[in-house]
Amino acid sequence: MAKGVIAEDEALLRQSLLAALGKAWPQLDIVAECEDGASALEAIVEHRPEVAFLDIRMPGLTGLEVATAAAEACPATQVVFVTAYDQYAVDAFERGAIDYLLKPIADDRLAATVQRVQARIAAGQDGAAGLAELVRQLGTKSWSSRREPPLSWVTASTGRETRLVLLDDVAYFRADNKYTTVVTAEGEALLRTPIRELLEVLDPTVFKQIHRSTVVNMKAIAGVTRDDTGKGIVRLRDRPETLSVSQPFMTLFRNM
Repeated sequence: MAKGVIAEDEALLRQSLLAALGKAWPQLDIVAECEDGASALEAIVEHRPEVAFLDIRMPGLTGLEVATAAAEACPATQVVFVTAYDQYAVDAFERGAIDYLLKPIADDRLAATVQRVQARIAAGQDGAAGLAELVRQLGTKSWSSRREPPLSWVTASTGRETRLVLLDDVAYFRADNKYTTVVTAEGEALLRTPIRELLEVLDPTVFKQIHRSTVVNMKAIAGVTRDDTGKGIVRLRDRPETLSVSQPFMTLFRNM
């Protein structure tokens, strides 16, 4: 039985796709349903599925970034992008021979996509084929789910005191149960916002997710090294601690 991963940040659309796949491909075992890019990437690396359905716009890592990172660890995984109608993206998908589904997903389109994916799996085709060209064509376009201008500051609490923290001063954010810890050169404070929601309003060109629970300010990085297991270690300019980078996320630092 083939394994699949679904990554879609809107719960209703995720459940709709799951139900549609149950009819179009009943033998497909969905091993993970993810609501953001980081958890999708980790699920792909963990389960090594035959196919991954990736929403192109997600908080944190976009579908393109997830596919690019996963291609190194799991090149056999076939990728199907799910997107709202955008002629520029559709043209690029067609030229790159990459499967895509338009929202709302039509049953006949899904059935045709499933047949193509099944044929590629049976033929043992590399799922990464054509992806590099697609990323090159779409690389200059932002696919973040952010709809509002990025934040420039946040309010955080330290004990009974509420502080205004400029994002330029943030070294990194760390998930803390339902909340988020913001770390600056001066210390730590608590945000009453889950890290997933925070990702939707951060500037994706400045703040990068390096682990499911960690988002780093790229301007705060002094250097990145890789250990013997392939995991990365981030050194910060104004903080003594180091941050771990999950192995799949190391592709984000390839050009550093």
